[in-house]
Amino acid sequence: MWYDSCSIRELIGKTPVKIENGGDVLMLYMSDGSQYKFYHRQDCCESVSIEDIAGDLGDLLNTPITVAEERTNSGESEYGTHTWTFYELGSAKGYATIRWYGSSNGYYGEGVDLVRVEEPTDAAPSF
Repeated sequence: MWYDSCSIRELIGKTPVKIENGGDVLMLYMSDGSQYKFYHRQDCCESVSIEDIAGDLGDLLNTPITVAEERTNSGESEYGTHTWTFYELGSAKGYATIRWYGSSNGYYGEGVDLVRVEEPTDAAPSF
C-alpha cells in the first residue's frame, strides 16, 4: 500500500460507506473506492491516539461530507509537550468531532497524519 499525505479538505464531497476506529487509527472507506487513514507515525518517547469522539460517526455514513476541519492546540508540561488535534466532520445527517491527544518528551512530534491509501498498480502478486 502507498500513502499520499492530503488535506482534510479533500474529504468534502466524499461519501463514507464504512468507518473503522482502531483507537490509534481511523479509516474512512468512500463510495468512490478511495480510502483515508488518520494515524500517527509512532516513534520513541511519544504517544498519539484518539481520546474521544463527540457525536456519532454513523451520522457520516452514506451521505456526502460537507464539513471537514482540523484544529490543534498544544502546550508544555514538566515532562514534555502535548498536542490536541480536533477533526470535525459533518454531513446532512450530523457531525462528529474526533479528538486526538499526543504527548512526548518534547523532542518528538505529536501530530496526526491524514493520508490517502492507494494500492500500487505495478505490484507483483503476493503468494
